[in-house]
Amino acid sequence: MRIAVTVDPYIPVPPRFYGGIERIVDLAVRGLAARGHEVTLFGHRDSRVAVPLVPYGVEPHVGRIVRARELWQLGSALVTRSRAFDVVVSWGRLAALTPILPLRRLPKIQRYCRDLVPWRSVRRAVRLAGPSITFAGASASVYDELPKHGTQGGTWHTLYDAIEPSKYEVQLQVPSDAPLVYLGRVERVKGAHAAIAIARRAHRRLVIAGNRATSGPEAAYFDEEIAPHLDGEAVSYVGPVDDKSKNDLLRSAAALLFPITCKEAFGIVMAESMACGTPVIASPSGSVPEIVRDGVNGFVAADVEEAAAAVARLREIDRGAVRADCEARFSDRVLVDGLLAIVREALSRS
Repeated sequence: MRIAVTVDPYIPVPPRFYGGIERIVDLAVRGLAARGHEVTLFGHRDSRVAVPLVPYGVEPHVGRIVRARELWQLGSALVTRSRAFDVVVSWGRLAALTPILPLRRLPKIQRYCRDLVPWRSVRRAVRLAGPSITFAGASASVYDELPKHGTQGGTWHTLYDAIEPSKYEVQLQVPSDAPLVYLGRVERVKGAHAAIAIARRAHRRLVIAGNRATSGPEAAYFDEEIAPHLDGEAVSYVGPVDDKSKNDLLRSAAALLFPITCKEAFGIVMAESMACGTPVIASPSGSVPEIVRDGVNGFVAADVEEAAAAVARLREIDRGAVRADCEARFSDRVLVDGLLAIVREALSRS
């Protein structure tokens, strides 16, 4: 198949540093190309992909005029090349597809990786594109409001985010005193303070890793609710970690704590932890009930008390089974399989 893949032009594919969506796009593009499909990427000019690249974007990517110009650049490029593709897969803004929405012979797949779906725009797109547009969420929680919109909300599928399991080393056993780990942005909605409370109640060491804000309310949150607990022993903060350090940190942990209060669309760090064989203890928000299989790859805990009780049950978890479950559901192979299944259905519907 001839597949056009689009992504917002803000970060190269693959990303050099931060860029969760761009990492998933990179996996998809490489996986599709490896299976013999002709893939063209529309994205940041500094993207490093082994497929044809159509660069677009206007730095510094801010302001209504600049954003409108970027939408025009991508939209016009898609219109010009529309007959060169069998399907368009968008990881970027739905508005950029506006010029090709009326082309009902051309299937379009719009993927959402964040927790907020612009339902008004979705309904408008469905009116213009009819059955030629399909939507995919990074978890079913992304489109949990679909029943409110009925058929006007379009056809949806779940296409989970993914990782490359081969890049993560599994550790089948850890010492009885192995620490708990919190890995992510140190922000209130991510629950670093709750992770501290869980570790205290469970009488376990906690390692906190990730970026912290240096100004604004989140900086105050760190200074007031995290820093006072840091003693370098019971609770330590190691700052941001690179891929190698992340691997070492996760595989040597007793569990990853993921006590979020926000509606996380997926939570790639959960899959990364599971790839190391490390179970996840998480709150039942967003995608968590879909990702965490209670008693198999971790535990879903409603509050600090339940999470601390789950720490005591970690010996029940087979870390080899955690890794196997991750490979079966969240590997790059599964991502490409799922995407191709959606593409084939979209082609049949168009």
